Amino acid sequence: MPLSLNTHIQRLPKDFLFGVATSSYQIEGSDFGNCGLSHWDEFAKSSGRVSNGDDGSIACNHYHLWETDLDLVRDAGFQAYRFSFSWPRLLPDDSKTINPDGIGFYDKLIDGMLERNIEPFATLYHWDLPVRYAQKGGWQMRDTANYFADYTDLVMKHFGDRLFSVAPINEPWCVSWLSYYWGHHAPGLQSISAAAKAMHYVQLAHGLSIQVMRSHSHKYLGCVLNKEYALPFNENEEVLNLTHLYDGIYNRWFDDSIFKGTYPEEVLTLFEGYMPDNYINDMAIISEPLDWVGTNYYTRSLIQADKSEPYIGFKCVRGSLAKTDMGWEIVPEGLAHFIERTAKNYAPDLPQYITENGMAAIDNIQNGQLQDTDRIDFFDSHLERIADLKLQGINLAGYFAWSLLDNYEWAFGYDKRFGIVHVDFNTQKRTPKSSYFAWKNALANRL
Repeated sequence: MPLSLNTHIQRLPKDFLFGVATSSYQIEGSDFGNCGLSHWDEFAKSSGRVSNGDDGSIACNHYHLWETDLDLVRDAGFQAYRFSFSWPRLLPDDSKTINPDGIGFYDKLIDGMLERNIEPFATLYHWDLPVRYAQKGGWQMRDTANYFADYTDLVMKHFGDRLFSVAPINEPWCVSWLSYYWGHHAPGLQSISAAAKAMHYVQLAHGLSIQVMRSHSHKYLGCVLNKEYALPFNENEEVLNLTHLYDGIYNRWFDDSIFKGTYPEEVLTLFEGYMPDNYINDMAIISEPLDWVGTNYYTRSLIQADKSEPYIGFKCVRGSLAKTDMGWEIVPEGLAHFIERTAKNYAPDLPQYITENGMAAIDNIQNGQLQDTDRIDFFDSHLERIADLKLQGINLAGYFAWSLLDNYEWAFGYDKRFGIVHVDFNTQKRTPKSSYFAWKNALANRL
């Protein structure tokens, strides 16, 4: 098990961008700065939805400790910081009334990055939908996509000229399928009709947002798509077809619509009768040209037939490989699979970024130190694949570790830790882990 990240980082060119990532609701603290309510604040109040009933009201108190956190990014040697804006922080009460505290916070945060020579790599939406839109149907409604376009315009007017890069929506599969069909995330619905509409309107919101940002002359726009490596549990024809369907729902729905202006036929068949009327008229908007592609990658799923599933007919199971504290198998070849597929089938001329990659682990501080060698090994095994592909000529431009801080991990509350910096959620004390120092050492030694 490696104790450093030097070997594969040294194989990557000097202009390869290394960064670290977070998101607004997971770290900022929604109680601060006159932030409005999001649907996650409401979701966490529902009995049994979130571990321990945890919410993001305090989180990591990044709202007040942002300088400390940016110093951690700079001191580790990361060149970029991937963060997200909070929609309810900027527009807490309605679609027009701007919160000056929200503007002020992101002004300070972005200027703080620039002062530290850190590139602001922004995401407009990382799941904190204002509760007023959730109460009207959320991502099932076309209006939400239009409101998102207006919100994009606000962000661009105030911050666009200081942002290195922008992506509209983090992980649209989570925003739509995970939240509206499986019900694991806010708003917690379990409806094929709701999921079909959400999966289209979140893509429409992406396209409308790109159009707005182009109108502000922003020249480095991309998408951030989470990918899960789908493999059949066994090799019979039914399971192979179900695996193809799962890959269509999870991965190709978003790839195909953005880069080809179509949806996978097998998923459209599943959604027959549930898609919005005249959805086809939106495909040109959804497939607006981009400047880069982002991939968030963590694990694989093995697909097994399950007749108890009324619509999809399958379930996801885990195999026998080593697992993270999330129960996710560690499968670095899955990351290579998606990088290669994107380069071959979707965006051969665009630079690719790994916009999230990391693992949850059970971390314990001993004598003021935290040794997370498993996390170092995780990063190293994925960086090995990245370096191999870069040397093969694939246009890979950067890698973002998830995450800078232990944080609010959605339905798992504060039980799961992904950070390279430990956070004591009672005192808010930050303690860099051995993985942080492994990054710091490797980045300092780049040739």
